[in-house]
Amino acid sequence: MSSKLSTFICQNCGTQTSQYFGKCLNCNSWNSIVEEITSKRSKHQDVKNDKKSIPFNEISSKKISRFTSGFREFDRVLGGGIVPGSVVLLGGEPGIGKSTIVLQSAGKISLNEKVLYITAEESLEQVKIRWERLNQNCIDLKIFAETNISLIIEEIKRVNPSFAIIDSIQAIHNNEMDSSPGSVSQVRACSSELQNLAKENNIALLIIGHVTKDGALAGPKTLEHLVDTVINFEGDNISSHRLLRSIKNRFGSTFEIGIFEMLEEGLREITNPSSIFTNKENISGVTTTITNEGTRPLAVDIQALVNQTFYSNPRRTTTGISINRLHQILAVIEKHVGIKLSEFDCYIATGGGFEINDPSSDLGVAISILSSLKNIPPLANTSFIGELGLSGQVRKSNNLRTKIEEAVRLGIKNIVVPKLEEELNNNFQDLINIKEISNIKEAVNYSLSK
Repeated sequence: MSSKLSTFICQNCGTQTSQYFGKCLNCNSWNSIVEEITSKRSKHQDVKNDKKSIPFNEISSKKISRFTSGFREFDRVLGGGIVPGSVVLLGGEPGIGKSTIVLQSAGKISLNEKVLYITAEESLEQVKIRWERLNQNCIDLKIFAETNISLIIEEIKRVNPSFAIIDSIQAIHNNEMDSSPGSVSQVRACSSELQNLAKENNIALLIIGHVTKDGALAGPKTLEHLVDTVINFEGDNISSHRLLRSIKNRFGSTFEIGIFEMLEEGLREITNPSSIFTNKENISGVTTTITNEGTRPLAVDIQALVNQTFYSNPRRTTTGISINRLHQILAVIEKHVGIKLSEFDCYIATGGGFEINDPSSDLGVAISILSSLKNIPPLANTSFIGELGLSGQVRKSNNLRTKIEEAVRLGIKNIVVPKLEEELNNNFQDLINIKEISNIKEAVNYSLSK
């Protein structure tokens, strides 16, 4: 009897079936099922176990020692630096700059630590061409071009680096498996072997992963569960700015962001990101809000254009803000301000296309809409913070202290916020003019009165 089995595995979600289907029954994706050959292995194996369970009070905890990635923005996203023995997964669109930022970081780390860069997609000559363009310095950086996981593991053990980079996991294959590189079983098996190696030898490992056409990390979800940190590298083909966003982090805060700018000589970190997303303009339809990404406050301009509609159904278009959030804000304005907006098209965009998920931007969106409709500039040099409730009330915002501190740092003179605690109000009384409001009507009367 043959020792190999034929199974059909969805390359999107990893679901296994015994026969081929055109559509995955689990994730409903079409043409994602691929036949893969697996070997029969005994499930019953004798394993020697010398470990025993111990109570919590007998566990000795050590302070996590980190080393810098060479970029303060990268360190922020990682939670303060790279943890030895950790596994980081970096994903992003093709051409966004994943290999560039990793190679720059490898050069900076090699000034103090031993680094091994494993390239599975490019030759050594191609990596050298990029290195010369980046004009970086290095001391202990080694490059290894290989796609076989066994040879890669041997080289990592031989060099024993403090930091190893795999570029990329979809290009690596295990000869013991019949499936092609990049398949679910190959990615799962290779990642598991690399993770075990990193943990056993206390090597910090960074794995670059491809993304699907929908922008999600390619391969099985077990890959994201396996690693300690998952980071997305975001951007577009028009803007030169790139966002490094933490999705999962066992050693720090999630949803932290680092901001970079792509230049001819590589990536440069942006130390004052608020300057990118706000122009401090005092024109109708433009307001400024302060949102939090992780622990970082950012000032972002919100632009609105309200125009008489020529359609039976008015158009609602957003960039950087959820369309459902806009519909809710428009309903609150119609109900509690008494302005009929069903006869107007409404277009909303954030400065630089920055995506805002913080509901405290609701007040800024509402004021920008009414400012554009009335063609009246809002109160000059003012920031708006507050979540709109369905009854027209302005609800309290999270991390309000850090947002007010950011407004003070940027030199904003006025800030409109929900009701504050007396202690918080007293702390900023001499630094910025704080206007406390309780509902949308008070905000409109204060911001748009001539």
